[in-house]
This record gives sequence, C-alpha cells and structure tokens, in this order.
Amino acid sequence: MIAGSNLERLLRAGKFVVTAELGPPNAADRTVVEKKAALLKGYADAFNVTDCQTSVVRMSSIASAVILMEAGLEPVVQMTCRDRNRIGLQSDLLGAAALGMKNLLCLTGDHPKFGDHPTAKPVFDLDSVQLLHMVKTMRDEKRLLSGTEIAVGPRFFLGAAENPFAGTIDIRARRLAKKMAAGAEFFQTQIVYNVEKFTAWMKAVRDMGLHKKAFILAGVAPLKSPGMARYMKQNIPGMDVPDEIIARMKEKKSKEEGIQICLDIIEQLRDIEGVAGVHIMAIEWEEIVPEIVERAGLLPRPAPESFRNPV
Repeated sequence: MIAGSNLERLLRAGKFVVTAELGPPNAADRTVVEKKAALLKGYADAFNVTDCQTSVVRMSSIASAVILMEAGLEPVVQMTCRDRNRIGLQSDLLGAAALGMKNLLCLTGDHPKFGDHPTAKPVFDLDSVQLLHMVKTMRDEKRLLSGTEIAVGPRFFLGAAENPFAGTIDIRARRLAKKMAAGAEFFQTQIVYNVEKFTAWMKAVRDMGLHKKAFILAGVAPLKSPGMARYMKQNIPGMDVPDEIIARMKEKKSKEEGIQICLDIIEQLRDIEGVAGVHIMAIEWEEIVPEIVERAGLLPRPAPESFRNPV
C-alpha cells in the first residue's frame, strides 16, 4: 500500500472497482456538492472531483473534495496543468495531502479556448507526464521539483487518463507505458462505446505486460439522446462512437436506451482481461449513477475499512 486509500486497497485486493465522476458547481454553493454526495454515497468506491472541466470555471476540486470527505466519500482529486505553474501545482498538492486526500488524477487539461474564458492565458508549464513524475518525486524522494527537500511528502495513489481511441492502438499502448514509467498506478480511460477497438487496445496492453503494472478502469457514460451521440462522434476529439450505437439511440429515441447501452458495455468490459473496474461519467446526470450501478449488478460495494475526515 502506497497511499492507503480505499481505492488502492480494493484494486490491490483484486476487486472489480467502480468510480464515478462528480462535477462541482459554478457557484460558491457547497449544498450542490453535498446533495450530489448524498445521492452517490455507497454506489462507488471513490469519486472523481473534476478540475474546471472543459476549461469552464467551477468550484475548486480540492475545496469540493473536502466537502465530499466531510460527507464520508473518498475523493479522487483531479489536477490539471492548464491553470497553474509548477509552484502553484506543488503548493496545491501539499495542501490537498495535508487535508487527507489520497487519490490524485494528473491531467494536462483542455485549452482555455474551449471554455467560458476563451481569451484566458493557458499555463501548461508541465504536462500530465511531467506532473506525474513531479508528484512521484515529492512522494517517494521528499523533494520538490527544484530539488528542495521537504519534511513530509504527499502520499498520493497516482492516476492518469488514457484514450485508447486517439491514434493507433500501438501508439496508445506505448503512451500508457510512458505514463506508468512517470508514476501512474491507475488509469481511467476515455468513454468506451467502441468495445471492439477497446478490446484490441487491451490486447496490446496485455502483450506489453502493462495490465500487471497498473490498474485500468474503463470509462463508461450513458447517452441521453441521439443528438448527444452524434455530437460526441463529430465534435469531441478522440471520441469513437460507432454508427450502430447512434442507430440504436435514433431508433428508440429514449434515455432508457442510452442507459441500456451503458449496461451492455459494462457487461462486455467485465469479461476483458486486465480491466480492473469501470469509471462512470454521467456528466451533470449524477442521479442516474445509482440505477446504472444497481442494474449492472455492481452492488453492494465493499465497505471501506476506514475513512479519515479532514482535520
């Protein structure tokens, strides 16, 4: 055990893990986070708190994570390189660790031009691979990136994102290996709709022995409408939505079909060697997560051995 988080404990024990995503509000309203926490509690093993997702201003991921911890949920704090230089990143990392956070997902982040402040200056002092290496150094060697020694390093279980559908399968598998070398211990993937292509990518991952060196959680998400499916296929880089998925949504024209597609995909993913769990991304539709987890036969979730609220 490196960080001692519930997520790490379950993955190392060989349990099929469920994580879910929680989006903070675009206001100073903690009740939004509290309501989502009450809705999701018991339906996943850890909960991602997004960091100004799609470059839209939201409540701080670290502040939101504190609220989750007070509610008894274990957060996975997302941190992007878009908005902070290495000084700001390391400062926030030390603060998050001091507050008791144990899981960290390292991301490069979307460019501000895609968000609600398109003229904002991006930082990108580091990218996700460099961020992983920096945090691993802080944790394992108790040194800042500058070389300065620190008395107490942050004890994070380190995660990264990966997209099996952007570029060739071989290139994406090598990208996974690069992030592992930098420090990644678990991965959450882009949303899987093309199970056939994901299966081929997982074979490449297994051929390189990578599935034995880190834990891979496959991303899943329910579709709300045929329009959502078409938009994701046409406008989101690296998203692979097969035509048959769009056809199913077009034929039924219901959210129920989108939920059923998600359930069908989860069932297929559970049979793929090397898949350690699923990461449910019901963006601004968190209320559907309990139904998906229950109908997928993923309840009850293992009870956490212990959970420490922030000081």
